[in-house]
Amino acid sequence: MTQRRPGIRDSAVATGRGDDGTTGLLFGGERVAKDDARTEAYGTIDEAVAALGLARAELAMKDQYGVLTPALAGIGDLVLRFQRELFVVGAELATNPEARDRLRDGETRVTEPMVAGVEAALADLEARVPMPSEFVVPGESRVSASIELARTVVRRAERRVVGLERQGLAGTWTVPYLNRLADFLWVLARAAEAAESRDARPARVAPRTRRPRGVGTAAARGTASGGGAAAPEGTASGGGAVTPEGTASRGA
Repeated sequence: MTQRRPGIRDSAVATGRGDDGTTGLLFGGERVAKDDARTEAYGTIDEAVAALGLARAELAMKDQYGVLTPALAGIGDLVLRFQRELFVVGAELATNPEARDRLRDGETRVTEPMVAGVEAALADLEARVPMPSEFVVPGESRVSASIELARTVVRRAERRVVGLERQGLAGTWTVPYLNRLADFLWVLARAAEAAESRDARPARVAPRTRRPRGVGTAAARGTASGGGAAAPEGTASGGGAVTPEGTASRGA
């Protein structure tokens, strides 16, 4: 399509070039399909940024009405920080592979210091927030639920980028960054709950009870029994925090 439709002739946003189902990459090059694996990956990053925006908007509303607790106040800054860092991830994924030499560390390329930064923030929160010992159900507060939603989108982005990595279309630190960020967001959601004096709600309806050794129940095999969700085999069941990926608190 070489000419804009009359309705968007003066638009600063719409060009109509994507009406054929293609989109451009950063630094030019051949246009790619909108359902290309790269487009899907950086589009998912875009979703994660928007989901984090829900949490930040909720915090801003609390501040506006004078009900933002001191413990919640710092969470908004953290959310904004990682929204901005996700733009770096998106830029790297949206770059024409032939122009990777034009990427700039920390601006359009994910770096090891960015991963280290998430790790430092994660360690700081884990030192201050009690960790649940089993799977939890999101939804104790609007802020924490929004953060959990963003976490699941980051995990989806991570899965998309793993596929790109196999094709040589992702940077060295992109998957580690997304992996660590998803872990951090899970802990941040717990911090948001604690800041509003809410307890994380366990996924299990009733506390786990010890069964006689050798009893081959469905729960012992790691499957759901009687309508309740069962923890996957190999997860922490007593004392160790369990993340939504079914791993111990050290993350995936």
